[in-house]
Amino acid sequence: MKTNGYGFWIGSAVVLALACIAAATIKNEYYFFAAYIVVQFVVLATAWNILGGYAGYVNFGTSAFFGVGAYIAVMLIKWMNLPLGLQIVAAACVGGALGFAVGLLTLRLRGIFFSIATVAVTIILETAVINWRFVGGATGVQILRPPVMEPFDSYTKMLFVCAVILAIIAVAIARYIETSWIGRGLRAIRDNEEAAECTGVPTLKLKLAACAISGALMSAAGAPLAMYQSFVEPASAFNLTYSVSALAMPIIGGTSHWIGPVIGALLLGTVQQVVTVTISSELNVLVVGVLLVVFVVGAPQGIVGLFVKLREKIKGKNI
Repeated sequence: MKTNGYGFWIGSAVVLALACIAAATIKNEYYFFAAYIVVQFVVLATAWNILGGYAGYVNFGTSAFFGVGAYIAVMLIKWMNLPLGLQIVAAACVGGALGFAVGLLTLRLRGIFFSIATVAVTIILETAVINWRFVGGATGVQILRPPVMEPFDSYTKMLFVCAVILAIIAVAIARYIETSWIGRGLRAIRDNEEAAECTGVPTLKLKLAACAISGALMSAAGAPLAMYQSFVEPASAFNLTYSVSALAMPIIGGTSHWIGPVIGALLLGTVQQVVTVTISSELNVLVVGVLLVVFVVGAPQGIVGLFVKLREKIKGKNI
């Protein structure tokens, strides 16, 4: 599936323009409240796929980076009352550094051992935050929102547009990595790491870069959480549901192409929001589990893989 560079940026501009128009015209706040979560998962799923999809290192530590991003924002609000944009940038920098450090410690592990190590990172960071009184400790912290910036008339709408911008940036980065020599190297690692090393691929450097970029994007996605909820506490910020959903969405959409995590996040995130409103938020994990089993068994290459197979069948019939 080849994509045109101009087409991608034109499409991104159209999406951003539609988001701004919706924010200016739609009055019902709930649509933006729910849409923010869906777009947030586009960022998380795309970030997860850089390491988990391209390189094949299954990461269960998404919630660790997400929670770090949220608490970096809390710290900066309490310390210097920095604006949201600087909170996101700072969270991305810390997340990137944390990803690099975690990569140095864990990327020499493979398979299930690497995955277990990433779960341990979440537990360690959550425990550290629980014992950090400056950011509220185990009881959490209440955030007072500053006045909303023009031209928005509510924080929910502003955060939704902010999430769309973050999603475009994340997808653009993932798309560049996929089509560059970095992506080719990561795919070689996924297919056969020993063979890649023998042919001169700098496997450790590429894995560290993927881990740092993935961590930066995940933490950037977590930074607006403080403003979104007006309250942050460790159990919700470091919730393992983020890790499960961020893993499931690329698998459902397809890990071989940058558009796969986007499709999976939009599909699964929308279904989760509908289930939350119509039935119960407690069924979200069940929905993720059912869809994950269905796609792993019936379509291991995800929706993108199904599309590719369908296109090949159509071409075969035409020939």
